[in-house]
Amino acid sequence: MTDSPYHPPVKHSVEIAGHKTSISLEPVFWELLRQAAASRALPLNALIAEIDAQRIRADNPPGLASAIRIWLTLYLSRETSKHSQGA
Repeated sequence: MTDSPYHPPVKHSVEIAGHKTSISLEPVFWELLRQAAASRALPLNALIAEIDAQRIRADNPPGLASAIRIWLTLYLSRETSKHSQGA
């Protein structure tokens, strides 16, 4: 990760359901996404595919980069809540 969390998005290519796509996220989100994938013992592409599938089922689906940011926010909120409750 960069020294500052304030950094423009960085584009990475990923493969979802057998096709390649590019996602632009700020480095802090890429790092958090890698950490979440590792904590769930998933390859990064598998986690992104899971988020994409959830996003597509939404009534008004956001773009994939936005869905990843939303997913990370919810995931980190749940993880913080678990730790604060001693779970």
